[in-house]
Amino acid sequence: MAGSRDDGSDQSGKSAGARGCPICRRAAVEAYKPFCSKRCADIDLARWLGGRYAIPASDDEDADAEDFAPPPSARDIGH
Repeated sequence: MAGSRDDGSDQSGKSAGARGCPICRRAAVEAYKPFCSKRCADIDLARWLGGRYAIPASDDEDADAEDFAPPPSARDIGH
């Protein structure tokens, strides 16, 4: 990899694994990590709340019903 050093950083001194702000790509600030500012953090939050980001979910309702079924009572078991 061109510009790489043996210590895992490039010639600019940034860590190879470090990433910038996911909104504007500037360097992250510890107080707002992984963002660079409150503004970028708020933009990201607005995207989540507005539905632009979504976590995929399964439409299999039968599997969900089994996961949350109450345990059988002693009456149901026959004791």
